[in-house]
Amino acid sequence: MCYRSGIGMKKLKNEAQLFKAALASAMKYAEGRGAVVFEATDSASEKLLYVYRLLVHDKMIQPVPEDQVSEKTMRHKLAIWYSRQLPEDDSKETPQ
Repeated sequence: MCYRSGIGMKKLKNEAQLFKAALASAMKYAEGRGAVVFEATDSASEKLLYVYRLLVHDKMIQPVPEDQVSEKTMRHKLAIWYSRQLPEDDSKETPQ
């Protein structure tokens, strides 16, 4: 899959909802792992970048080339990661 300029990124059904659930899940994972304690003052962008880098480091998601890392690609990668955690029939539905 090619990530140049957003080409090749297939939009997931309910991607925004999947991303929201993915970020919460990834933050919980990071804190449970003892890697970080998120503060209320941390921006969503900071949290996203941190959990993306941590999941790449832990080999839980495949990185995009460094020159193609953007908020859009990181959101997409987290949404894909989370959707693969869901049971097969739930992955098509909006997360609760």
